[in-house]
Amino acid sequence: MIPEPVRALLFYLCAGLALAGGCWVAFARNIVHSAFALLATFAGVAGLYAFLSADFLAVVQLMIYVGGVLVLILFALMLTSRIEEARVSNPTIGLVPGAVVLIAVSALLVYACVKEFGGTTDLPPGEPTTAGIGDALLSRYVLPFEVISVLLLAVLLGAVTIAGGRLRKPAPGGKPGKERP
Repeated sequence: MIPEPVRALLFYLCAGLALAGGCWVAFARNIVHSAFALLATFAGVAGLYAFLSADFLAVVQLMIYVGGVLVLILFALMLTSRIEEARVSNPTIGLVPGAVVLIAVSALLVYACVKEFGGTTDLPPGEPTTAGIGDALLSRYVLPFEVISVLLLAVLLGAVTIAGGRLRKPAPGGKPGKERP
């Protein structure tokens, strides 16, 4: 078991990482920097899930968002030609209304936390969720799980067939025997 001061420090580090990454995503002027700041935000949120004993959600957060969505965003940025030359302005015309909304939502969240937890930060110890989800998927929900997997396989085969058919057609105005690259 991790000692309580170390546990509290790790929690605040994860929370700070999520908040700092989120602010960096919002205020960075470079889109590539925003994408990498999104990595810090996702990692911080995964750490917070782990502290809530939601180990399945923490791993899914890392696999789906960091491993899939963020990599997709980075590939899209790298494959976009002349992304650095794009002049996209982000004027701060709504700074005052945004600050008012920020203060109102922050006050509402603080009120809700104090009302719910009564000023205490102790959470009840949670049980890991992965074993229960695995048991449910392989016992009670095995039929829907298998039906969805077959459906996803059919969708994947259909996408490959459609994409393969488009690649074999000749280019418009090209020679009939020549394929598109």
